[in-house]
Amino acid sequence: MPGATHGRGPGQPAPPAASPAREPPASRAEAPAPHRPSAPQPSPPPTLPPGGRWLTLPLDGWTLGYVLRRARRKTIGLHVRDTGVAIQAPAWATRAQIEDAIRHKADWIREKLQDRDRRLEQLALQAGQWRPGGRIPYLGVAIELRLDGARPVRYEGDPDSPAAGDRLFLPLPDAADASRIQERAQAWLQERARIDFGVRLNRCLERAGRSIAGWGLSSAQGRWGSCTSQGRIRLNWRLIHFAPALIDYVIAHEVAHLKEMNHGPAFWREVERLCPDFRAARDTLRRQPPDTLPLI
Repeated sequence: MPGATHGRGPGQPAPPAASPAREPPASRAEAPAPHRPSAPQPSPPPTLPPGGRWLTLPLDGWTLGYVLRRARRKTIGLHVRDTGVAIQAPAWATRAQIEDAIRHKADWIREKLQDRDRRLEQLALQAGQWRPGGRIPYLGVAIELRLDGARPVRYEGDPDSPAAGDRLFLPLPDAADASRIQERAQAWLQERARIDFGVRLNRCLERAGRSIAGWGLSSAQGRWGSCTSQGRIRLNWRLIHFAPALIDYVIAHEVAHLKEMNHGPAFWREVERLCPDFRAARDTLRRQPPDTLPLI
């Protein structure tokens, strides 16, 4: 450790005695600081965009790698993407000004990079779920995927009230690859979403005393539902992976917009009236972006 002192180690010969007249004042040499392995350096992406430069900046305990591009804009823009950090800066911005902007947002950048890494890890793991014997969440419980040749798709259990361990048999050969298994399983899930969501939506509309122009499923990557001023509701089909309480919250959220097209206090009072326990569901969904499903 820095500042530690060391005596003569075992097996080391004693130093020759110094002349008393020339003996220096007692002193203790400071031990050298231990070697600390350097933090791993970020690697540039395989290709850079036109005009892009790969740069690195040491920060507090870590090193950021980023792609810098000059652009016709008035401010310095920072973006965290799957490929890494991209920065666009106006021509007038100096390297020092750009680095100051990065340091100012360093905590935010690191948090976003960690979120990205977790999401990409989940997506990589997700690919292993689409196989015979793989398990996917359906209405909050894990069901098992099985392949059953040319026979029609069938669900072993009660699809309206699933139990852990229920099995979904898909009309695919044993040699089917992951993409075909995923495609057929998701087609079944979307069919179930139309049935399940329709029942829940009608129930919520009756409770709210409202009607709608129509509704449908969406595949949005960034939102669970939407409601237009014309009274059309869209629900993300991937909600079918979640427990019913979370689906009911999203539906109540969109139905509440039929009365309040905002997120003010009156809107949340309406959500609570339609779904009294909405807060726990809202917090869960905020931590779960749609594109990471079916992992929950």
